[in-house]
Amino acid sequence: MRQTADPIIDMRDIWSLYRDVVIHKNLDFRVERGEVIALVGGSGSGKTTLLREILGLLKPAKGSIRLFGHEIGNANSAALAAVRNRLGMLFQQGALFSALSVYDNIAFPLRELRFMDEAWIADIVRLKLAMVGLEEKHAYLMPAELSGGMIKRVALARALAVEPELLLLDEPTAGLDPARSKSFVALIRELQQSLGLTVVLVTHDFDTIEGLQSEVAVLAEQQILAKGALTEVAALPHPAIRAFFEPMGLYGAKSVT
Repeated sequence: MRQTADPIIDMRDIWSLYRDVVIHKNLDFRVERGEVIALVGGSGSGKTTLLREILGLLKPAKGSIRLFGHEIGNANSAALAAVRNRLGMLFQQGALFSALSVYDNIAFPLRELRFMDEAWIADIVRLKLAMVGLEEKHAYLMPAELSGGMIKRVALARALAVEPELLLLDEPTAGLDPARSKSFVALIRELQQSLGLTVVLVTHDFDTIEGLQSEVAVLAEQQILAKGALTEVAALPHPAIRAFFEPMGLYGAKSVT
């Protein structure tokens, strides 16, 4: 693993626009190596937009985004690809390629690197399947043949294929029943600890936050209002924080001095 004093993510003075609507304004967001951060906030607050900006799929109207110490705003395609190879993304609902088998879905990002032979790729695919609790026989299935829980595991295996340092998760437990959700969260937590991953996730599920033992970053009023332990952030005397956490019975969970 690369050693650096730079934060994994350093976003400063971010302005994001959708047509004439301001999504983010003067937003700052910093994530250190090894942190697990859950982005929470109301619908339409721009959580997924923030993930897409970190990925380089969207470009903010203004501001600086540095990943692993590298500015990506004006990076050329080669530099951006080098940065993207250091992160993995689990999209909501998995976003597997429906025309590709499980094997080919996991192999896809490895083939994009264009320096591995198929024997090497096959070994990595088998390893990633095992890491997410799937068997080699599952490699020959198509996405339409998978359960919801298996789709999530295959998508996670694909996200981990290139040995990322940063893992981005968009609603990782959406669509799963409580038992499968708990199992999937435990898997993510185990992999985060064993691989030393930095994790940023968008979620509305507080069982997921607790299961991952993650801190929270509250996105409201076009900014990150607070970042820290769930109980401490939920107790902050800010109207937007109260409006978000109080219906869940979390507001004021811990007094802050």
